[in-house]
Amino acid sequence: MSISVKNITKVYGTQKALNNVSFEVNQGEIVGLLGPNGAGKSTAMKIITCYKRQTSGVASVCGIDTTEDPQAVKKCIGYLPENNPLYLDMYVRESLGFVAGIYKIKNKNERVEEMIKLTGLEQEKHKKIGALSKGYRQRVGLAQALIHDPKVLILDEPTSGLDPNQLIDIRNLIKDIGKNKTVLFSTHIMQEAEAICDRVIIIDKGLIKADDTIEHLQKSLASHYMLRIELDKAIDIQKIKSLKGVLEVKEVEAKKYHITSQENIVADIQKLIVQEEATLLDLQRKEYTMESIFHELTKK
Repeated sequence: MSISVKNITKVYGTQKALNNVSFEVNQGEIVGLLGPNGAGKSTAMKIITCYKRQTSGVASVCGIDTTEDPQAVKKCIGYLPENNPLYLDMYVRESLGFVAGIYKIKNKNERVEEMIKLTGLEQEKHKKIGALSKGYRQRVGLAQALIHDPKVLILDEPTSGLDPNQLIDIRNLIKDIGKNKTVLFSTHIMQEAEAICDRVIIIDKGLIKADDTIEHLQKSLASHYMLRIELDKAIDIQKIKSLKGVLEVKEVEAKKYHITSQENIVADIQKLIVQEEATLLDLQRKEYTMESIFHELTKK
């Protein structure tokens, strides 16, 4: 596995930022670390990347213990922190060359050009970083994180503050990178997790609340069924309420009904519609989204 976190606890004074946290990220996975602000996401990432040391527990990257050999761990990791640290007076190409020099990369100029192409910086490479939009600055940060060809990529809130177009571009870039790298990224934007992740880890108040695929979380949390139906004529609400398992029925508009039930009643609804000599114009089942799952697991 690429990342292993076992029983990690991090204490600041009397506050536990992380409380006995354990999870693993396998090679080639894109995993989202989700949680409200202050949940412990950034602390976990800083421990994995050797910027902070845990109070107890063990973290390793590519089989290397983060406390025993932090320099070897850093060679395996590309890290983009939440506050993207860039030299604003440097030109894009100059900045990437500088970072490549720190890593003592052979064929430095070729690698810089390769990163510029990969992250879509061709049109901006002659500009100073201070003149770039936030979206392009994030691309520079990603290029710097990738320039030494790490096996693992750690991204802390990589799309924070981006406009909708920039969001889509960075998401697509992360998905492309994830084809060849292990990626762990933190976010509190649920749509982002749905769009990118193979798996999500939900953390709240320093505790792991869930670690699963989005599909499995949806199935496990969907205790109620939500149906929306539209008919060509109105039917008696009481007849819908009398169906087995129905909890609530609302006529939201003329001939449009929202139905909450304890079980799947689609077949029973269809039979009732036939009996009432009505025609079904539309039927939709409301699925659990990452937003509703997140709320369910982190609400007070």
